Amino acid sequence: MSLLPESGPVRALTYATLLRALGRGLFVTVSVLFFKLSVGLSDGEIGLGMTIAAAVGLAAGLPAGRLSDLVGPRGVQIAFSAAGGLLVPVYALVSGFAGFVVVVTLVTFAEAGEGTARAALVGGAVPAADRVRVRAYLRAVTNVGWSVGGLGAGAALHFDSRPVYLGMIFGCALCYLGSALLGFRVPAVAPVPRKAGEPVWIVLRDRPYAVLALLNAVLFMQNGLLTIAIPLWVAGRTSAPAWTVAAVAMINTVTVTVLQVRLSRGTDDAAGAARAQRRSGVFLLLACVLLALAAGQPAWVAVVALFGGALLHVLGELLQAAGSWGLSYELAPPHAIGQYQGLYGMGQQVSNIVVPAVMTTVIVGWGLPGWLLFGGVFLAAGLAVPPVTRWAERTRGAALPLTTADARPR
Repeated sequence: MSLLPESGPVRALTYATLLRALGRGLFVTVSVLFFKLSVGLSDGEIGLGMTIAAAVGLAAGLPAGRLSDLVGPRGVQIAFSAAGGLLVPVYALVSGFAGFVVVVTLVTFAEAGEGTARAALVGGAVPAADRVRVRAYLRAVTNVGWSVGGLGAGAALHFDSRPVYLGMIFGCALCYLGSALLGFRVPAVAPVPRKAGEPVWIVLRDRPYAVLALLNAVLFMQNGLLTIAIPLWVAGRTSAPAWTVAAVAMINTVTVTVLQVRLSRGTDDAAGAARAQRRSGVFLLLACVLLALAAGQPAWVAVVALFGGALLHVLGELLQAAGSWGLSYELAPPHAIGQYQGLYGMGQQVSNIVVPAVMTTVIVGWGLPGWLLFGGVFLAAGLAVPPVTRWAERTRGAALPLTTADARPR
């Protein structure tokens, strides 16, 4: 795929995704400092509020997916994106913990619903053979948007004032609203009627798919290595300089932007996607081992080990993401892509809720045994994906309707 995709739905999705990611980068960079320094919340209140919001956000996935299946995903995606743009400025009115919990919960619910609807929109607006490639491209675009937004907000933080914080928040809101408007440039996707007699919530009866969503959630815990485990490990257990954390983040950003599309090739069918997630488990195990070995070493050895571990981690991350897209689309019936995306996304949201506490306790607290435990869990999850995928494929013709893979010409 070229730097700018061909005109049509993919280009429209690209512009909308870039603008939304830019807004997200602006907000995330300043949000914690705004809540702490301007609103006056404590660290514990911020953490508790975000945890409550993440838990409530779990409830958005399945309804948003089902609604996308009923009325078409474009309108649902636009509505949730616009809702986020209208809710984010309400942070400016927050003056205490209770108000913060209400607003952050509503914003998180809207963002979770938007993510599910957007995944369903890609599934409906993009030909089946191109879905994984497009998701990979959009993830690279998202990384660019986050980075640019984060850099802009980081520069603004130099002034450390409430007006600057509010400017970043309102900038995020405008980006969300602009992204919603750009969504109208994506062709509408007509809902696919379900067969007579089929259950409404068919995904809740699809046991192998639920197991795959769980395994993907385990592999998705790798996200916490970059955002939680490595920064705390560098600061508390290694002699590496503090700038190493920023360098590791840069390795991740650049690698995702450059290699996500390339490493997603061959994952547009269930078997290829399962192999990618199996390889992801291997890379993540090796990353955990190398990152653990950075402790107790001279500074230069620690830096080398951390950089090597970061590179292995991002390769595992890329393969995990590519495999997740292939499996979540290929095993979903055409009339229920939305609810299937909703369930798959719920697993990742659960992972986001449990990872901070678990990684802080197990990796930072236990040291080498904790790293090895996580590495073993990643490996076990990756190895389990191919056999569960074969189980899922065997059930497609019996209990479930034909998948897009079964239906398209060969």
